[in-house]
Amino acid sequence: MYALPRHAWQRLGVAALTALAFAAPATAAPANTPAQEVDLRVLAANDFHGNLEPPTGSSGSLPDSQGIATPVGGAAYLATHLRQLRTGKKNTVAVHAGDAIGGTPLLSGLFRDEPAIDSLNAMGMNIAGVGNHEYDEGTKELLRMDRGGCHPVDGCFDEDGFSGAKFPFLAANVITRKSGLPMLPPVTVKLYNGVPVGFIGVTLEGTPEIVAAEGIKTVRFENEITSVNRWTKVLRLLGVKAIVVLIHQGGFSTGGPNECGPGTRDGSNLTGEIVDLAKGFSSEVDVVVSGHTHWAYVCEIPDPAGNPRLVTSSSSFGRAITVLDLKLNKKTGDVIRSKSTATNHLVTRNVEADPTQTALIAKWQAKVGPIAGRVVGKITADITRAPGGARDKESSLGNLIADAQWKQTEASGSGGAQLALMNPGGVRADLTFAASPNGGADGEVTYGELYSVQPFGNNLVTMTLTGAQIETALEQQWTQTNPTTVRQLFLGISDSLRYTYSASGPVGNKIDPASITLGGAPLNPTATYRVTVNSFLADGGDGFLVLKDGTDRVTGAIDVDAFEDYVTERSPVAPASANRVTVLP
Repeated sequence: MYALPRHAWQRLGVAALTALAFAAPATAAPANTPAQEVDLRVLAANDFHGNLEPPTGSSGSLPDSQGIATPVGGAAYLATHLRQLRTGKKNTVAVHAGDAIGGTPLLSGLFRDEPAIDSLNAMGMNIAGVGNHEYDEGTKELLRMDRGGCHPVDGCFDEDGFSGAKFPFLAANVITRKSGLPMLPPVTVKLYNGVPVGFIGVTLEGTPEIVAAEGIKTVRFENEITSVNRWTKVLRLLGVKAIVVLIHQGGFSTGGPNECGPGTRDGSNLTGEIVDLAKGFSSEVDVVVSGHTHWAYVCEIPDPAGNPRLVTSSSSFGRAITVLDLKLNKKTGDVIRSKSTATNHLVTRNVEADPTQTALIAKWQAKVGPIAGRVVGKITADITRAPGGARDKESSLGNLIADAQWKQTEASGSGGAQLALMNPGGVRADLTFAASPNGGADGEVTYGELYSVQPFGNNLVTMTLTGAQIETALEQQWTQTNPTTVRQLFLGISDSLRYTYSASGPVGNKIDPASITLGGAPLNPTATYRVTVNSFLADGGDGFLVLKDGTDRVTGAIDVDAFEDYVTERSPVAPASANRVTVLP
């Protein structure tokens, strides 16, 4: 196997390669010759999010082929499964479709995700596309993850230093504004028995809507289809016919993890952004490995020429691996799609834990243990997100966090907050009554658990908004992403706020303004109110653009610290109501 050197794309010259994309099309390849076939096993994951330890709560299991909930995940088991899946296979490549880091539990997040990179290095990750969470700490920090070096503020976390990822991060659609060139390699090529295979990495074009604006001001995010098709053309002109796209965007399926709808792999049963993207990618793309939605599916979606191609996703948190067994035609250099298969393989915990990963995890646990195991308070029962971590439904935990932020900023005299809003994507785990693996007894809440719920370290921002602007913020929970798809992000709301919306109402006019009350009184559209959100939302994150217009801003505590104060002061804390919003047909 031969891999194109990590930064060879720079030496070749991106501008020159891009120019090739507009040259004459390559000559058609001869017909497949079944006698000359090369096997390639692609082991694909997505949305690892630095979950070195086995996930807990509702995230700790997935249904098996019989629908039975099975304990899954944990880097020590993921590494073992990867090793077993490589055994006996001459040609294998491990790939990741974005969000390998960011939004991580305390064990990795406290150390700026160096443990996650070390873990992926040790398990033999070969290629990673970037996701939106790779940009949580900005472009400079992503480049440090790629190239290594101690953190510019926190310094070195251990005596070994940090050498960065041993695998390339690919970002074909993330362009440096100053140079006009990709900030990271757009593609990489590997050679298997003489057959070159190209990999293109892209993240969602909407990344600026869901990460802090300050950290990405030096880059722009281009359209996914345009970028993939441009670099597909370049690869084809360079003689690469087998092409795999690693895209951090995904969809939702009603079927099992190896289906695309009940009993089928027909792409017509898949919903979400990935559908139109996959249909728009050049027919020369053979496989699409997706992510972002934390869903598991194996679909066959027609390319522009009408030929089915595999579109896959493997859930999240290292709980499953998509095993793609591709057949390559040695003569044509292309993928024989009719002979290629894909299956989602559960990362069960009934295998031997990988000793290298076990030692790596123990090393970081020793450093984080006293912090993670500190008991901060108690709860009376599980306090959870919406089922499955869904972001389009009201949740007890989202509302509780909004309560904590409201109370943290309420007692500030005349400038105190009257309500708080919390984005669902910032709530990363459930608070479970059962004892934490890091310490504490049943019902006790540790700092490590709180950090797993809110790992981003956003400051609270209290601002002034008019009643009309608050109504607009609530309406911005719904976004018409294309003619047939509406995205809903259900904000957590503090106990001071109530409203009613119509599920069938048009986007932009779903909420009855007369139904919005604050402290039991009708919201006055012309009056002003003090509202607390986290700094991500304050910058218009997740499409809540009206929050950028808030005035008289006061920056306060870190969000997880506010949550800690709330739990400590009010222990034992009961679940917040998940029925603060009334839904009409």
